[in-house]
Amino acid sequence: MIAHIIGTVAEKFTNSVIIDVQGVGYEIQVPLGDYETAVLGESGKFYTYHHVREQSQELFGFSSLAAKKLFELLISVQGVGPKAALAILSLGPVEAVRSAIAAGDGTFIAKASGVGKKTADRVVVDLSDKVGLPTAYTSPVSGVQMNLANNDEALEALMALGYNLADASRALEGIDTTLSTSDRVREALKA
Repeated sequence: MIAHIIGTVAEKFTNSVIIDVQGVGYEIQVPLGDYETAVLGESGKFYTYHHVREQSQELFGFSSLAAKKLFELLISVQGVGPKAALAILSLGPVEAVRSAIAAGDGTFIAKASGVGKKTADRVVVDLSDKVGLPTAYTSPVSGVQMNLANNDEALEALMALGYNLADASRALEGIDTTLSTSDRVREALKA
């Protein structure tokens, strides 16, 4: 399995980039946000998902580990293949997509190319309890909107240690956001 690729962005096509790694070019299909930020001739790192089918092998790449993990969750939903998952992740920043799923916003997910209302609702139902709490949500008890602190580096560090996205989000809840990333991870591991 290819976990990540670091190399020079050699070419860009619609929704894919070719990364040159010491003379070998890897074509990687990426979400729209990653495609737009990839700069020809500059170095880039993509966390990859190697999708193998009978007729083909494809690499899907993401600039963050959180995006890759969310992609893996999306393709675990019945009826959502890699192309549909990539379309969902192309709707916006990974945190916005994760928060929409956590909040049960099927309308937002249905805006993805090739994803209908039925599939979007299935994504929300299957994954809302697996992706953690929404970044901004309204408390059902008080009706007050609360913003949860989100530190991507601490979240990614916990995921690199084997936590899934939901568990990492829960572990970081209530930990002082003014602490350094390493201190936040240490506190999350103690809890």
